[in-house]
Amino acid sequence: MAERVTFSGLTAPGVRDNLERVRERIAAAGRDPGDVRICAAIKYVPVAELPVLAEAGIEVVGENRAQDLLAKQGDHRDLFEWHFIGALQSRKVKDVAPNVALIHSLASDSALTQLESHPAPAVLVQVNIAGEESKAGIAPDGLAEFIARCPVPVVGLMTMPPLAEDAEVSRPYFAKLAELAAEHGLKELSMGTTQDFETAVSEGATIVRLGTVLYR
Repeated sequence: MAERVTFSGLTAPGVRDNLERVRERIAAAGRDPGDVRICAAIKYVPVAELPVLAEAGIEVVGENRAQDLLAKQGDHRDLFEWHFIGALQSRKVKDVAPNVALIHSLASDSALTQLESHPAPAVLVQVNIAGEESKAGIAPDGLAEFIARCPVPVVGLMTMPPLAEDAEVSRPYFAKLAELAAEHGLKELSMGTTQDFETAVSEGATIVRLGTVLYR
């Protein structure tokens, strides 16, 4: 089993420099950095390190697990805009929905049903562009019907392309998500992580979910 990586010993100047380099890379990819929100993935960032991120200029954080979201918000709720970026289990909707500004990963009928009783301010629908059996997500041809049934505002789409070492392999998946968003009149596109965010940005990402590139 791979050893879990924990980003500890972070410094505000170090994270700030990394954040600035990310913005430079977004600009080099042809986008105004002000048009692309950077969501810092904090799954492996200890709770004690969160004030460092705030000091460095991180404004939006994304957590993958409901229990960690609540624990990290305990002392630091007011430091950031909080997003949920992990797999959204229906039984965890009641914990997640009232405590975040945006859920990136609505991907099942069961979670959608729970939002009726536990509404979130806004959600992104996760789309399984590549049709991978191992990944959650709504099929592109089922997207319209799924959005129509959602009891809370759907403001955009999210996807995770097939794992690839070459970021260019992900480009057609990002392009397809942008096309789907345009078809459905949705503005937000959450796509791109440390290894492929420049490609995602060049295809229209409005939110990138970044971890390692901010912390190392």
